[in-house]
Amino acid sequence: MEISSILLVLAVIVLVGMYVYAPLTQNARKIRAGESHELSALKAERDRVINSLQELDFDHNLGKVPAEDYPEQRAALLQKGADILRKLDELAPVATSKNAEARIEKAAAAARADSSSSAEISDDDIESMIAQRRKQHTSKSAGFCPKCGKPVLVSDKFCPSCGKSLQ
Repeated sequence: MEISSILLVLAVIVLVGMYVYAPLTQNARKIRAGESHELSALKAERDRVINSLQELDFDHNLGKVPAEDYPEQRAALLQKGADILRKLDELAPVATSKNAEARIEKAAAAARADSSSSAEISDDDIESMIAQRRKQHTSKSAGFCPKCGKPVLVSDKFCPSCGKSLQ
C-alpha cells in the first residue's frame, strides 16, 4: 500500500469517528442548556419573590395590609423563597452554609435599603443637583459653529471642523 492510501484510510476513519461522536456531544450541550434554562428561571422566580416581599412590607407600612394577615403572607413568601433557594442550591451548590430563609431575608433587606436610600433625598437637594448639572453643562458647550454647524466648546477660538474664527 502506498502512503497516500494509508492517509486516505486514516482520514476516513477520523471523519467517521467524528460523525459517530457528534451526537454524544450535542446531548451533553442540550443537558447543560436545559440546566441553565432552569437555573435562570429559578433566579427570575427568586427575584419575583423578593419584589413581592418588598411590596408586602411597603404595603404593611402604609397600612394597606391588615396586621393579622401580614405575618401569614410574609411567612408564605419566605417559605416560597426558601424552596426556590434550595432548588438553586441543588443545581449550583453554594459554599456557604447559611440557611435559605436567612439568605432570602438578607436579599430582601438589601433591596429595601437600596430603594429607601433614594427616597430620602429632599426637594432642595434635588434642586441644587439640577442647578449644579445645568451649570456644568453650560460651561462645557458654547453652541455651534455659525459656518458649518458643528458643536464647539467655550474654550475654542476656532471651529475644530472648518477653522472659522469664533470670536
